[in-house]
This record gives sequence, C-alpha cells and structure tokens, in this order.
Amino acid sequence: MSDRAPQPVERRLPTEESRQLVALVRDIVSKEIAPLAAEEEEAGVFPREVFTLLSESGLLGLPYGSDHGGGDQPYEVYLQVLEELAAARLTVGLGVSVHSLACHALAGYGTDEQRAAHLPAMLSGGLLGAYCLSEPASGSDAASLRTKAVRDGDEWVITGTKAWITHGGVADFCTVLARTGVEGPRGITAFLVPGDAEGLNAALPEKKMGMKGSPTAQLHFDGVRVADDQRIGEEGQGFAIALSALDSGRLGIAACAIGVAQAALDEAVRYATDRRQFGRPIADFQGLRFMLADMATQIEAGRALYLEAARLRDAGEPFSRQAAMAKLFCTDAAMRVTTDAVQVLGGYGYTLDFPVERLMREAKVLQIVEGTNQIQRMVIARHLAGPETR
Repeated sequence: MSDRAPQPVERRLPTEESRQLVALVRDIVSKEIAPLAAEEEEAGVFPREVFTLLSESGLLGLPYGSDHGGGDQPYEVYLQVLEELAAARLTVGLGVSVHSLACHALAGYGTDEQRAAHLPAMLSGGLLGAYCLSEPASGSDAASLRTKAVRDGDEWVITGTKAWITHGGVADFCTVLARTGVEGPRGITAFLVPGDAEGLNAALPEKKMGMKGSPTAQLHFDGVRVADDQRIGEEGQGFAIALSALDSGRLGIAACAIGVAQAALDEAVRYATDRRQFGRPIADFQGLRFMLADMATQIEAGRALYLEAARLRDAGEPFSRQAAMAKLFCTDAAMRVTTDAVQVLGGYGYTLDFPVERLMREAKVLQIVEGTNQIQRMVIARHLAGPETR
C-alpha cells in the first residue's frame, strides 16, 4: 500500500466557526454518506434520511440568516461545504444546492410575514425543496414557459407541467414560476407551493445515466390552488427573481463539479501509486504523472474561480459574469478530470468496482443543469460585447 494516499483538501476558511463547520461535514461524510454512496446510487436509493440529518445539523440553510433558522455563513464557506458533500455523493451535494435555490426566492423577495411563516421549516425544520422553472418545451428559453397561474378571488389556480425537477415527487415545497400576464419575461410570477397540494402530481422519475439516487421528474399542476399570500414578490417579477437565483445556483453547481473532480483525482492518485507494472508504481511513468498534474491544476483553477465569484457575492458586488465563468470552467474541468481518471485506472476504471465510472457519468449532467455551458458562454459574451443584435 502506498504511503501517498490523498489528503483532505487544505481550505482557507475565514473563521474558526467555519473550520469547525467543515470538520463536522467531513465527519458526516465519512460516517453517513460515503460508505453507502456507490451501493445506493446503483440501486437508485434516495437518501432522505441524510437530508434530515443535514437539516438537524444546520447544514441545509447555511447561506441564509440565523433569524429564520439559517447558518449565517458567507457563500465562500457554503460552497466549500457543497464541494465536500458532492465529493462523497453528488446526489447529496447537488440536492443541497437545489434546496438552497428553492429557498432563494422567499428569503430574498418574500415579505417579513412570509419569511417568518415559512423559512424556519425550510431552512432547519427538515423540509426539502424543489425549484420549478423548466418545462418540456422551455429549457434554455425559460422566458417562454407556459404554466399558467390565474387569479380567482384571493387565490391563484396553477395549471401546467414542469420538467427536469430535482426532488420531483419527494419535495415538501416547490418554488414555482408561472405565467400570470403577457408573453415573455415580464409576465411571470413566483409562488410557494406545498409539495402535497391538491392537484400536484409527479410523473415517474426519469431514467438517467447518472445520479440515479436523485429523483428527477415532471410535475403536473392540475388546477393547484394557492392563496395570494403564497405569491413571492410582485406580479410579473418572477423572471427577475429566477435569474437572481440562477446566478447563485450556478456557483453551487461549480462547487459540486470541483467536488466530483477532486474525488476522481483522489481515486486516480490512490490507484496510480498502488498499482505496479514493470516492477514499479505506474505513477512513476511520466505519461501518467503529467495526467495527474493536469488534473490537479484544473481543479485548483476551478476552485479559485468559484471562490472568487463567491467573495464578490459576499461583498455585495456584481458576480453574474464570474458565476457563469465558474459554472462553465468547473463543469468542463470535471468532465475532463473524470474521463482522465477512468483512463488512469484502465480497464478497472470501466468497472463498478471503482467509483470513477460513476463520477464520470455524474460529471456530464453538471454541464447541462442550471443553464447549459453554451448558455454560460452566451452570458459571458454579453458582458464582454453587449447583447446580440437582432
């Protein structure tokens, strides 16, 4: 056995509290998440008890205020927690990111009364959220969504179908974007909908190439009634709310991607230093050494990029361009690193006996969710050259 087993990532955290927080996360990962990750992913088991534990440990509401049950942690810390969770099991890391995304609208745009009524349970009361923006015919072009909400007295009646919903069918609450007015982005409004609302039904989960433990399903809204006090923000403000949430959500995906990549690198280093061919460890051969060096460099660069964007967000400065760059670079890096990790392990990397094949399959979806990487390039280019001419 090699004495060069990978060591935990050295993190520069701003406070002693944040260092203790990461230590807690690593303890939970080692005892409750990592040991069952491969088996449960292969079997398609959703680890609801893990999310309950994370909630009880104060880890589901980290970037939100403590006055409503959050953790009062800066994004710089929250994202590094996501990275640790995703490195152990992407179903958990991505699930926490989606839950945080689902809480964003109410935390940022809800009234004081709405926050007091709902946020404590959402942030630390064991509830799990879903974010309902995409539809079967509106993915990248989210402003063309067709789900409608029609006012009926003091209530709204929501009808339509949402697609690609993480936690679809298991979420306790949904943040739903629906059309209440004119076509285009100005006719969209946000609503908070209970997961057990009458008329809300989930289709069978999608059969996916990775993240089999995370249910992704269509949600059908068949005349779902919600009170007007479950409308978040002003009528017609929903698309702006959605865009602000996605900027933060993209950073969550970037952090998850680096976690997946780090896990793949750790496995590749472990294998390369243990596996012997021609009388010595294969890590002695320059071809593999250079691969490992390139993998590590991409991970460090991606981590620096998402942390810089997080620090801008924490400082209250614009970070949309940097979030798009982080999501683009980190997820592309994760795909390259996991592919190279399979190559380092050779035939073993293609088997279920080692985790790198699962990590490679999981990395692919990160280039798609929270805006495809082609959309990220469009966002970045608009910051550089202005909007496209029509």
